[in-house]
Amino acid sequence: MTTFLNFFGHTPLARRRALWGLALIAPNTLGLLFFFGIPVLMAFRTSLVEWNGIRPPVEVGLGNFERLFNDPLFWRSLGNTLKLMLMIIPTGIVLSLGAAVLLNQKLVGRSIFRTIYFLPVVTSTVAASIVWTWMFQTRYGLISSFLAPYGLGDLNWLTSPDLILIPIAAVTVWQRIGFEMVLFLAGLQNIPRSLYEAAVLDGASRWERFRSITLPMLSPTTFLVFILASISTFQIFDQVYIMTSRTTRGGVGGSASTLAYFLYDSGFGKGRFGYASAIALVLFLIILVFTLFQLRFQRRWVYYEAGE
Repeated sequence: MTTFLNFFGHTPLARRRALWGLALIAPNTLGLLFFFGIPVLMAFRTSLVEWNGIRPPVEVGLGNFERLFNDPLFWRSLGNTLKLMLMIIPTGIVLSLGAAVLLNQKLVGRSIFRTIYFLPVVTSTVAASIVWTWMFQTRYGLISSFLAPYGLGDLNWLTSPDLILIPIAAVTVWQRIGFEMVLFLAGLQNIPRSLYEAAVLDGASRWERFRSITLPMLSPTTFLVFILASISTFQIFDQVYIMTSRTTRGGVGGSASTLAYFLYDSGFGKGRFGYASAIALVLFLIILVFTLFQLRFQRRWVYYEAGE
C-alpha cells in the first residue's frame, strides 16, 4: 500500500494530478494494448500451430521454427535482405547527407528545393514502384535508353536473378532520401557556427572542416538514420510485390524475396499462418538483436557534445 501511495504522491493534490495523467493516457494505452498487444500475443500462439485459417489449428510445438531454419527460401530471403541493406543504407546516407549539405547553404529558392527533395517521401510506394518498373523495362525503359549507347540497353533488370535487387534498391533509396535529408538538415543546423569560424581562422580547408567538424558532430544523426534505415530495409515488401508482379512473384527462384515478402507469401499466398507467424517472430528477433548490437557499439564512433 505504501508503494502504491508513493507512486501517486503523498499529498491529495499530487494524487489527483497522477490520476488525471493516467486518465489522459488511458485511451492511447488501451488502444496500443488492443491493436498491438493482443495481435503480438496471438502471433506467439499461432506460431506453435499449423493453421490455414479455415480448418482447426493443429499443435506442432516448435515444428514451424524447425521447418523455417531448414527452409532454403528463408535463408535466401534473409540473404536478399542483407544484400539490400548493403546497397541501400550506404547509398542513402551518402546521397541524403550530400543533399542536406547543399540545401543547408544560402541558396535562392532553397525551400522549394527542399520540398522537391521531400516529395518522394509522401509518394505512394505502390505508385513509385510502378513508375520505376516502367523505367527499368528492357529496351524501352528510361534507364535502358540511357545505357543503350554503352551496349547495356538489353539488360533484363526485372527478370534476371542477378539484377532484380538493383531496381528494388533504387526505388527504395529514391523514396528515403528526402526523409533522411531532413534529419541531416536538423543535425547540421545544431552544429555551433563558432566551430567553423575557429577552423577558418586556423586555415582549415572546406574538406578539412567537413571531415573534422561536420562528420563528428553529425554522428548522432548518422546513427539515428542508420538504425531507421536498417529497420525499414528489413521490412521491404511493397517494392518486391509490385516490381515482380509482371513476371514471377518474388523473382525467379526467390531471387527478389525479402523476409517481409516471404512472410506475406507464406501466410496469405500459401495459407500457412502458423508458419508465417514463426517468420514474423524470427524477423522481430533479428531486428531486435541487430538494433541492440548497434546500440551497444555506438559509443565507439558516435560523438555526443555533452560527453554522454
